[in-house]
Amino acid sequence: MLEASSLDDGWQLRHGDRRLPAVVPGCVHTDLLAAGVIPDPFLGRAETEVAWVGRREWTYETQVSSVSSGHEQTDLVFDGLDTVAEITLDGRLLGRVRNMHRAYRFDVTGLSGALAVRFVSAYAEAEAVRGKVGDRPGAYPEPYQYLRKMACSFGWDWGPTLVTAGIWRPVRLERWSTARLARVRPLVTVEGGVGVVELRVEVERTRVEAGLVLEARVGGRRARAEVTGTQGVVRVEVPDADLWWPRGYGEQALHDVELTLHHGSAPLDVWRRRVGFRSVELDTSADAHGSGFTLVVNGERLFARGVNWIPDDVFPSRVTRERYRKRLRQAADAGVDLVRVWGGGIYESEDFYDACDELGLLVWQDFPFACAAYPEEQPLRSEVEAEARENVVRLMPHPSLVLWNGNNENLWGFRDWGWEERLGGDSWGEGYYLGVLPRVVAELDPTRPYTAGSPWSGSWERHPNDPAHGTHHSWEVWNRRDYAEYRSEVPRFVAEFGWQAPPAYATLRRALPGEELAADSRGMLHHQKAEDGDGKLERGLAPHFALPHGDFDRWHYLTQVNQVRAVAAGIEHWRSHWPVCAGTIVWQLNDCWPVTSWSAIDGDGREKPLYHELRRLYADRLLTVQVREGRMVVAAVNQCGDRWAGTLRLRRLSVEGEVIGSAELHLAVGAREVGLAPVPAGLEPDGPKEFLVADASAPLRTGGADTGRAGGGALRAVHFPAPDREIPWPQPEFDVSVGPDGVTVVARTLVRDLLLQADRLDPGARADRGLVTLLPGERVTIGVRGWENPDAAAARAALHCQEPPR
Repeated sequence: MLEASSLDDGWQLRHGDRRLPAVVPGCVHTDLLAAGVIPDPFLGRAETEVAWVGRREWTYETQVSSVSSGHEQTDLVFDGLDTVAEITLDGRLLGRVRNMHRAYRFDVTGLSGALAVRFVSAYAEAEAVRGKVGDRPGAYPEPYQYLRKMACSFGWDWGPTLVTAGIWRPVRLERWSTARLARVRPLVTVEGGVGVVELRVEVERTRVEAGLVLEARVGGRRARAEVTGTQGVVRVEVPDADLWWPRGYGEQALHDVELTLHHGSAPLDVWRRRVGFRSVELDTSADAHGSGFTLVVNGERLFARGVNWIPDDVFPSRVTRERYRKRLRQAADAGVDLVRVWGGGIYESEDFYDACDELGLLVWQDFPFACAAYPEEQPLRSEVEAEARENVVRLMPHPSLVLWNGNNENLWGFRDWGWEERLGGDSWGEGYYLGVLPRVVAELDPTRPYTAGSPWSGSWERHPNDPAHGTHHSWEVWNRRDYAEYRSEVPRFVAEFGWQAPPAYATLRRALPGEELAADSRGMLHHQKAEDGDGKLERGLAPHFALPHGDFDRWHYLTQVNQVRAVAAGIEHWRSHWPVCAGTIVWQLNDCWPVTSWSAIDGDGREKPLYHELRRLYADRLLTVQVREGRMVVAAVNQCGDRWAGTLRLRRLSVEGEVIGSAELHLAVGAREVGLAPVPAGLEPDGPKEFLVADASAPLRTGGADTGRAGGGALRAVHFPAPDREIPWPQPEFDVSVGPDGVTVVARTLVRDLLLQADRLDPGARADRGLVTLLPGERVTIGVRGWENPDAAAARAALHCQEPPR
């Protein structure tokens, strides 16, 4: 049987004449940081102090002992090398590598001694390739498109420039005889209610004459097949197999697969994975509105409630299995059912996809190309195909993976960002997105759909970002337009949109030690990577709020409120237009360091108010006030599999709390449908002193706090017809008490956008909800954990809400 032994221990990093302890998996930055050679680049402006690290050569060294195992062959296996390296053992060159996204295997039979991995500077390699293939345009000045490396390590509009090098995934020795399983490609389908696993296998042999047999076991069933040459196929059928469903639609049934390679009665190698039986289609057919983009799982058409995922740390080797699970659990708890792995990052580890399988989170997987023209000449072209083939096969077992996507924004960039003229006919990646990648997916993984890019309208006959066709990225809003403009169109699928806000207060305090916080302080500006980011934050506030000049706490609160308002404006509008619009993917779930960004969870893992708002916006049932053809309606969005029937109560109120008018309507919405109820005449608010409250009875369908609910378990929508800056808010009055359940607030006036910033009570404290609006006499209890000494006065000081203009 194949024997594997880890080589993760005992490494050293050569730093000039010094040798430092090295952690594998890891990278140069984390080793230098552990040794005290560099400051923490996440703190203050230390990022600039460590820029030299990415421009140096580095060597990792260890010893490989001679071990007599009785096996015929010994392989040295690297699961990931970042990025351009030369590997030697006992002074012999084993090979040269140039792709972070691939694994590498070297025959080291009979060898022992000093093992060295010498990494070339990624900058030096990128510049050498650029000199060979010519210049290509990109959204950022760094040369990330010239090598197969995580693009965002060169910096992004939310990330630092920390160009890594190192052995970033595990390394081991594998000893084997006769044959081993070189590649297993599982095609998992459902045929007439029967779950089918067809395992297409390639083996590597030391002896051609040996007779080999494959045996597979799935769900109590087994099958055998002979290996012919180096190929074999074994098929297992599981009658009446339980299906795997995305969260909210059914259970996540997973089945263990075990494949064993035998020589006679002796097992030689074994491959184990979990699979899920499910079908997936992508409906892009034409209709009266254009051409759609609807995911269909097990025959069920879905409105995708998505988030974009970036690497959770700019040093990916620091992201543990537990951290993946925590972050993805946060996503699931917020009502998310789809995670898009964005193309400027990496193919994530098995831990990521395992968690998605178990949590019922659909995965949209970008191939790693983002925001640049990518040369198609060598040495890149062969690397791209080899990388795609390896990772398609590696990720195939995961039922959560439902879509392959060719790139992020490159088709759009070619058409709109001046690339076509600058390129003058040079290659730029189209051959990858419309040629190599769809061919690889069709050959290796025909069970899943492929789309050429995001955004992509499906054809060059249309604009790549045409909202009426395929996927759409909505970035005119935020960059140039107010978020009210989200309501001006109904894209078929919104794959990117978002609004910035700073991280939590405690995150800023840790990241900017000793700094007097201000919106434009040196540290705050350094941790704002978007072009004119603070200018866009201020211009985004101006139509809605009185600008809080010089008051950091107020600015911090209002920018977070504005992020919530912006994302809510988009999702409420687009969900109310299901099935024309079939999904939204918020930019973005997470951060890779402490920064002002579009994230719902900041770089220290703290939830912003947006995170809690997503729990309302992505709940199975959503109530929202919209305008249709100039008339106000209440939209009841029912994504449940059963009918929603109950009473809709409407109230027109003044900001002083007076009820001006009310009505009750019968609510009846079918499963997976949207119902529209026109607001009766006389109940529409008239001017900035009035607002509309809609309450609908509905059982709680998703776990967690009852964000967005009124008393008695009802869903609530609150609609103010005027911008906040025009509303004559009453001076907010409320009582605060603390108890074992948390902080209780009882409103004596209208209290709009009440927010408890729990991290101001204690850096480790967390609140279970974000923004809350209370009518006079209403109360809310905000659960707080991690606060050891509850105090009502401290709680009151950590509460913010809308106030009259100062």
